[in-house]
Amino acid sequence: MLRTQLPRTGLPLADFRFSQDENEGTVQEVADGSSSTSDWVPTLVGYLYVSVTDSTAFSPTDTMPLSSRAKLMMRVESIWALLASLLVIARAVSILH
Repeated sequence: MLRTQLPRTGLPLADFRFSQDENEGTVQEVADGSSSTSDWVPTLVGYLYVSVTDSTAFSPTDTMPLSSRAKLMMRVESIWALLASLLVIARAVSILH
């Protein structure tokens, strides 16, 4: 919530590097949505996207963790997603036998 209310210069260090933070030098229609042009800030939807892509790919996709706590949280989430997938697969295999 704080990131949507303060100017970018007054924000604490970011936990994630979103692709919108690097789009300013691309083609115009992409650059228009960059954080430097449109004052874009991550919201709940952005963080949910990071969560879904992390748990389905078991790795960061287009949003990279920067801080140690973000890396730790993504590691824990990937491990839990992998364990849940393995449990579902093991249950399916046991039903087939």
